[in-house]
Amino acid sequence: MLALGLVLNTLGIGLFCWAIFALAVYALPFFVALSVGMLAFRHGAGVIGALLIGIASGTLTLAAGQVAVAGSRSLTLRIAIATAFAVPAAIAGYHAVVALSQIGVPSLAWREAFACVSAVCIGGTAWTRVTVFAELRPLESGGGVAGNMPRPVLTASTHER
Repeated sequence: MLALGLVLNTLGIGLFCWAIFALAVYALPFFVALSVGMLAFRHGAGVIGALLIGIASGTLTLAAGQVAVAGSRSLTLRIAIATAFAVPAAIAGYHAVVALSQIGVPSLAWREAFACVSAVCIGGTAWTRVTVFAELRPLESGGGVAGNMPRPVLTASTHER
């Protein structure tokens, strides 16, 4: 029975860690949705209205961020948008690991060390997931994309080599 408890505990912690990394990119949209939803509720939108406004604002934040990163040619703008998504994810990851490490790590110094390392890892994961949609494309001298150029036709002599 003790072995089953240890296995299930390990699986649960592993599932929780997977969820943190998988949901890291949604920290900023969740924060926006929660803030806008609470603001709408405070100004008389009601529970259902605040919920719908919050969900719409969070979805719009995520979609706008991904479209802006994917469509922008400016590296500075891409870095700024990716940072805006990565910083809240890193903060949320830090606090999640501090709370989780209180279960099994008695030393405060080790808890802080684990939390700082995980904040960097989770922020990097969010950064990567936001920028994965932005495909870097080399430009031609004419201003078009080099990937749209016609490819040379293979002849029989090049095919036999």
